[in-house]
Amino acid sequence: MTFRLLRILWVITRFRLDTLIPLDRLPWLPRLAFRLSPLRLIPVGQRPHGERLRLALEALGPVFIKFGQMLSTRRDLLPPDIADELRRLQDQVPPFSGDEAVRLVEQELEIPLAEAFVAFDRHPLASASVAQVHAARLHDGEEVVVKIIRPGIERVMRQDIALMYRVAHLLKWIPEARRLRPIEVVSDYEATLFDELDLHKEAANTSQLKRNFKNSPLLYVPAIHWQLSRRRVMVQERIYGVPVADMEALRTQGTDLRKLAERGVEIFFTQVFRDNFFHADMHPGNIFVTQGAHHDPQYIAIDCGIVGSLTREDQDYLARNLLAFFHQDYYEVAALHIESGWVGEDTRANEFAAAIRAVCEPILEKPLKDISFGQVLLGLFQTARRFNMEVQPQLVLLQKTLLNIEGLGRQLYPDLDLWSTAKPFLERWMRERAGPQGLWSSLKRQAPELTRQLPELPVLAHQALMRADIDHKQRRRQANAVDSVSRHMRRTTRSARRLRIGLLLLALALAWEPLLEWALNQPWPILAVAALGVILLAWH
Repeated sequence: MTFRLLRILWVITRFRLDTLIPLDRLPWLPRLAFRLSPLRLIPVGQRPHGERLRLALEALGPVFIKFGQMLSTRRDLLPPDIADELRRLQDQVPPFSGDEAVRLVEQELEIPLAEAFVAFDRHPLASASVAQVHAARLHDGEEVVVKIIRPGIERVMRQDIALMYRVAHLLKWIPEARRLRPIEVVSDYEATLFDELDLHKEAANTSQLKRNFKNSPLLYVPAIHWQLSRRRVMVQERIYGVPVADMEALRTQGTDLRKLAERGVEIFFTQVFRDNFFHADMHPGNIFVTQGAHHDPQYIAIDCGIVGSLTREDQDYLARNLLAFFHQDYYEVAALHIESGWVGEDTRANEFAAAIRAVCEPILEKPLKDISFGQVLLGLFQTARRFNMEVQPQLVLLQKTLLNIEGLGRQLYPDLDLWSTAKPFLERWMRERAGPQGLWSSLKRQAPELTRQLPELPVLAHQALMRADIDHKQRRRQANAVDSVSRHMRRTTRSARRLRIGLLLLALALAWEPLLEWALNQPWPILAVAALGVILLAWH
């Protein structure tokens, strides 16, 4: 762990990543610390800062490369030269050798390479952070691609995740960071990353996504060859398409870029709300566009190692939140956050709504094409500090995917209006979910369970009636017992009173003469008080 931390610090120093920090935006104390840092004695070199950042991320390994891939889709947040360099992380990571690739394939398939493929290209088609891909041809002539996990990658990833956990535990002591639930976020990220190392899971995800979009004009997913797929090797149908980031090629073939961008948004919302199964790694290196379909472009998706899903409750809350934003109903947004438990129950909805309005109104008053969902999310997170809103780990993957989709869409068509594209879809989905069709779908989904329980209903009803009758009799017996105890206590009280009166009369009889002589010698007020005391004593 210490060695890994030292290596990270060394890479930061070697590539002078401190020069990427905008010092003029920092408070005076950190700005002074950076200006006096000994790092400034190390020469920056001739490489531009975008290239230095890319090389540093490549040197640090897959966790950091994934971060760079995510950043590369947000050209609205980065200077063009940095975005162009980070885009190379999507499929141009330095590869491992072809001989090593052959060894790994034969080790996983447990057969010689010639038995599996009639041809295998040792030079990779693409090389990414976790795996690289080689072209091959099966014995029946079909062209395929072979995806191979990088050797030794798991050890490096575990070191990085362990370091992230240490940082997360330190953040727990900072009140501002605690609400971000850093440990749970790292835990979810860990599960996501290590799922990518199991190509059996990716193959299953790919098959599911292909089934969801079967015969769809929106998305095509290549088929898996299961007989040649293992945990560290996967064989898949080879596709031929234009990389979605190759804007020049898309324009050359006359692709309708506006329709392509809008279809990307439609695909995302279809996956999240119709299928509840979404491709969560949709950076440009994993997305292609079919060749030749100029006015009816279709996406091609590969690399389904990271997928996500939501509970039905989170689906409902998310859809209602987005629609409330579209209608600028801030009170509804606040109420939904409280109802879902995303903020504390003691939060006042009107105060939360006012804070959200102050952040979102300036953004939403812009022309729709200028509204960035990323800006809205950032504003909401800043507002949430006042109300201790916690990050929902189950939504982090979805938020990241939506930001990727918006970044990709604006790259294809800068005037993309994500809001107006999504709004009709969400309204239609909510009507279907809450209307007669949704009720009928729910009944059909629960029909097997209802059918199983239907023959048992008479027995269950009889048992319920028997329990109710037993409970009624038990309550009646308890009431009778309470009445009996009460009557007994009343009788006991009357008997005790009579006993006290009898004992008092006996005492008076025995002491009658002395008392009479004493009373005749007393003034009448003292005599009256004594008589009252005797009466009270007898009563109690």
